[in-house]
Amino acid sequence: MTPDVDAFFDSRTSTVTYLVADPATGAAAVIDPVLDFDPATGRLWTESVDRVCEAVEAKGLRIERILETHPHADHLSGAQEMRRRTGARLGVGARIVETLAVFSPRFEAHDVAPDGSGFDELYVDGAVFGLGELQVRVLATPGHTPACVTYLVGDAAFVGDTLFMPDFGTARCDFPGGCAETLYGSIHRILALPGETRIFVGHDYPSGAGRSGPVWATTVAEQRAGNRHVRDGIDAEAFCAMRRERDAGLSAPTLLSQALQVNIRAGRLPPPGEDGCVRLGVPVVPDREEIARA
Repeated sequence: MTPDVDAFFDSRTSTVTYLVADPATGAAAVIDPVLDFDPATGRLWTESVDRVCEAVEAKGLRIERILETHPHADHLSGAQEMRRRTGARLGVGARIVETLAVFSPRFEAHDVAPDGSGFDELYVDGAVFGLGELQVRVLATPGHTPACVTYLVGDAAFVGDTLFMPDFGTARCDFPGGCAETLYGSIHRILALPGETRIFVGHDYPSGAGRSGPVWATTVAEQRAGNRHVRDGIDAEAFCAMRRERDAGLSAPTLLSQALQVNIRAGRLPPPGEDGCVRLGVPVVPDREEIARA
């Protein structure tokens, strides 16, 4: 069956949020919603969520699920704002508990439940649930993070950061729990789907691919033939060597610390301090040689 798919591109974070609907019943899911945030001022706003909700109302849809493909390190999740407005259940891959075990202590997030119960549903590999008359199947596709999953909805696969558009390539693997060998296997699990399967990516970086504007939809067949990192003939050894070399030169995402502090809380802000102010801290990593010379 073929779901209706609307995409909402956030140019600030290069993130694509998806509204996926069953045309027969109007049941819908929102995948990877964004909460707008300006790190320079600390301002939060809901323009990205507003756009999705306006489309939901215009189309007469009913949001039943909010789905995260993984714990994002480049944008704050709008899941709780979407959940507050719709009452929908929030789901994520079950291996989110591994991410929580790493980052909760790092950010002293004592309020985060280590069992992942801050989310409504944790999906194991192969989990299936309904969306109107459509069926959603969860594929575990770790490598970028342990918790990465792909949502198969009819003929559409929502792959998060596992694959990008063919001219851009694949996800980085240098975050805690990331693994190039594991990512290679996950990618080929996706590429084993029927060639006509539509693939919807979680981000697009048009300038990095030499394009004038973003695109986010491709197919399994197009990825097999043209993805610059995994096209036919590129074996696991070559992929892993490329990925490690490439990752070694990448900068950390701009919102890495702020995003993780919110996203390990399933899109909630940290508790306020004694003065009532909510703060998103950035851990300081001293350059010990520079300090010794000072």
